[in-house]
Amino acid sequence: MAAGGGLLDPAGRLRSTVFEEMTALARRSGSVNLGQGFPDFDPPREMVDAAAAALHAGHHQYAPIVGVPALRESVAVHQRTHYGLELDPESEVAVCAGATEAMAAALLSLLQPGDEVVLFEPRYDLYGALVQFAGATAVPVPLLPPAFVPDPDDVHAAFSPRTRAVVLNDPHNPTGTVASREFKELLVELAAEHDAVIVTDDVYEHLRYDGPHEPLAALPGAAERTLSVSSAGKTFSATGWRVGWISGPPELVRGAVAVKTYLSHSAAAPLQHAVAAALAFPSEFYARLLEDYRERRDVLVSGLRAAGLTPPEPQGTFFAVADVSDHYPLAGVDNATDLGRHWAENAGVVGIPVSAFVSPENQGLYSDWLRLAFCKRTDVLRGAMAGLAASV
Repeated sequence: MAAGGGLLDPAGRLRSTVFEEMTALARRSGSVNLGQGFPDFDPPREMVDAAAAALHAGHHQYAPIVGVPALRESVAVHQRTHYGLELDPESEVAVCAGATEAMAAALLSLLQPGDEVVLFEPRYDLYGALVQFAGATAVPVPLLPPAFVPDPDDVHAAFSPRTRAVVLNDPHNPTGTVASREFKELLVELAAEHDAVIVTDDVYEHLRYDGPHEPLAALPGAAERTLSVSSAGKTFSATGWRVGWISGPPELVRGAVAVKTYLSHSAAAPLQHAVAAALAFPSEFYARLLEDYRERRDVLVSGLRAAGLTPPEPQGTFFAVADVSDHYPLAGVDNATDLGRHWAENAGVVGIPVSAFVSPENQGLYSDWLRLAFCKRTDVLRGAMAGLAASV
């Protein structure tokens, strides 16, 4: 698992994640931490009040392994309301301890040694860790900068008779891109041809800036072979609550539930009730969420441009990436990782090198790119960007 997640140093010793390293660097240097993706503002008051009400109502014991009925019903209603997907909350929805556990339960329920899993890079480090832990083999397909789209020939070549699963994160962390319909249709076609399961990580589903999210499961021929994962953390600014869910065909959900039984058993009962209430928020909540994040995105992107960089405008998530190679001569470095450390000490800003999200064979494609998170208050972002501009 450590090898698959990139947690071994060149000598084979365990090391901490890049997120922990850069967060510690931000603390030591007093910099603004734009590396790790957690908001610095509170969840909606109504959701917090619902959690308090659930505590006072006595929801203190184990929740059902598959999740409290109220939340499973809310997930089903949410999928129908936003995407036209019809789910049976009794057999096609299960609640997990965050999207992390949902992804773990999905992949561990599917994979055996010898299987292959198609992963698109850069990627969240969890995917590779789970694939290797299961004894399967990751088959990386690069998302080619600066547009971060794959070569269709590479996608075709990644599938084989051993392909058991393909993982799609859309909108995409770390690049902030959104998968095109053509790309998703190709994945459905190839998955059907090779009898593979598609596991989608949709945690940024409500942070898409140009049109509504279109889950892959809603495409023709996709639902019967897709497990969809999402959570409350990103949408409701509650990354520490660890309430997520997985949905899909009953036989695939049953497998994931069998695995999660021996992981967490169940997510926190009172928080499940609160998230059930939050998923029923009116459409105005989601419109306001997007408006707020567009403002934060624009502050970050304009600040990076004022510092002489040319970042692509994020289409989704709360991350932006930038090729920072033009700043190397100013800092006396030759890669984004070292520039990130230089920025922490001299500009008061911490980012994450995109190469940390990539397997060794593809790291050279991304060695000049940094990821920065804009899930912060606008005054914090403006201060960080002013410090960066002043340092160059």
